[in-house]
Amino acid sequence: MRRRDLIAAAALGWPLRSFAQPALGSPLVAVLWPGRPETEVDFDAALRSGLKDGGYVEGTNFAFAMRYATGDLGRLAPLAAELAALKPRVILTGSDDAVLAVHRAAPTVSTITAGMTADPVALGLAESYARPGGTVTGLTLNAGGGEEAITGKRIGLLKEVVPALARLGVIGVADIPLTTAALNGAKGAGARLGVDVLPFLVRTLDDVDAAFASGVRAGAGAFYVVGAPLLMTNRVKVAELAAHAGKPTIGLLVEQARAGLLMSYSSDLVECWRLAGGYAAKILAGAKPGDLPIEQASKFTFVINLKTAKALGITVPPRLLLLADETVD
Repeated sequence: MRRRDLIAAAALGWPLRSFAQPALGSPLVAVLWPGRPETEVDFDAALRSGLKDGGYVEGTNFAFAMRYATGDLGRLAPLAAELAALKPRVILTGSDDAVLAVHRAAPTVSTITAGMTADPVALGLAESYARPGGTVTGLTLNAGGGEEAITGKRIGLLKEVVPALARLGVIGVADIPLTTAALNGAKGAGARLGVDVLPFLVRTLDDVDAAFASGVRAGAGAFYVVGAPLLMTNRVKVAELAAHAGKPTIGLLVEQARAGLLMSYSSDLVECWRLAGGYAAKILAGAKPGDLPIEQASKFTFVINLKTAKALGITVPPRLLLLADETVD
């Protein structure tokens, strides 16, 4: 075990076996987490639950090898290569960039995505949703017309809270598919709703405060925060910076609203990781990833953070309160 993994496990009180190498003859399940251990706890539990439901329990009939990118895209490729060298039976991961990094490092290893936003067929990772045909399968978040359409839905919800919204700032990470899809969706929604879309792209967490400040200076009346790994992993800090900007915000993932953004609308990533565990169990039992259909998310959750609304002096319309699946009081 590497020293940084030992420290992370000890700090969280996690059993060190989570990082252990498999016993002789045990299949290895590798996981490339986009975030940090403390930000992936719920997803980790869901993954284990899905494997257990499929008849697989860590330490009994398989072992885990986990690596954490801490929201840093630059770490994905070396960590994927590190996991590939362990010769796992299957590798699981979440974000688009992580899936691509794993596929490049281990193109012949079964790979399960717990929630891509990009189209795996368009990226050349699968022949079709019904029959992927290659080594990649799992869950995507692009149900209902793709990430662009869902972005449009989010901006429509934001417009109900801020009816006079004329300029929307989009905080995204540069040069990733998710940001591109979000910007395309935002521009399409903006054209329909009479809202100008202003992109503010970052590369590091240190850029985020300046991005919000630039948006405020440019007259943005609200912000859309993309759910990229960098922003998701550091969602509490991003929410604090959004609060300093003093503008309404909506995020891609439910965890962002729970962390302090005003609203979020997305598929349930916890459920996606549970289902991904089920996929892993099937592959451990002998199934081929190319024969397992790629599922599109069908369960979506709308979260409103009422504490944030109060701090901003916003009264959320009653219709939205009725639509909300969850409120943060």
